[in-house]
Amino acid sequence: MIDVNEPSGFLICLLILFCAVLLRYLLAAGFFYYYYFVWNSGRFQERILSRRKLRKDQLKKEIGWSVISSAIFAIFGAWTYWLWQNGYTAIYLDPAEFGYWYLPVSLLVILFIHETYYYWVHRWMHHPKIFRKVHKVHHDSLTPTPWTAFSFHPWESLLEALILPAILLLIPVHFAVLGVYLLLMTLSSVINHLDIEIYPESFQNSKFGKHFIGATHHHYHHEEFQTNYGLYFTFWDKWMKTESSKMEISEAAKAKTSGR
Repeated sequence: MIDVNEPSGFLICLLILFCAVLLRYLLAAGFFYYYYFVWNSGRFQERILSRRKLRKDQLKKEIGWSVISSAIFAIFGAWTYWLWQNGYTAIYLDPAEFGYWYLPVSLLVILFIHETYYYWVHRWMHHPKIFRKVHKVHHDSLTPTPWTAFSFHPWESLLEALILPAILLLIPVHFAVLGVYLLLMTLSSVINHLDIEIYPESFQNSKFGKHFIGATHHHYHHEEFQTNYGLYFTFWDKWMKTESSKMEISEAAKAKTSGR
């Protein structure tokens, strides 16, 4: 175990976490980009949601901003590790401590909290006085790509990173659940920015699937800017009437097609 109470130990922890976060981003974004836009580019060309071409050097800029975001996430990760090592968090190691039933429940709880936090912060970031300073970098990708997943201005990365330490200070979370959550967060962000819908229509049209955000839902956010603020789930957009009207048209068209 690294002693992060020592400056050298904290720096080692920070470097390890930076490499881990960046590698997780590069592997996830790289896999989806290569599979859909390189290896099978012809196969999925007709399914690309955006009709706008990528901006000049867009991918290079997205990766550059993502490296900075990964560094900020790593700083908060190292700080959270310090908090855990000094007994300030509710992270626990024995899965039986709260019962095995609590493991999936705790995952759902932190996903709900993160969703709620993100939705309202995301709406706030679209305020005209805030947008240019905080959120514009992300929306410079008018056509999202898998590399857009971590492409944030440092202020936005900081806002993104705040919620997890806050959760871990208050809610008991097992290390394994934390790992699953971080993996889901990265995969969800990459898939939502893929600009190709990978979820089958049967899932999207199901009562269960309609609650999940995919590439189509987030595509309309990058296209319209003032709709579809959610992260994982659609319920806040539905409750607050911020879901794009094009989602209803899309669902109606799918239902009509399936009815045939």
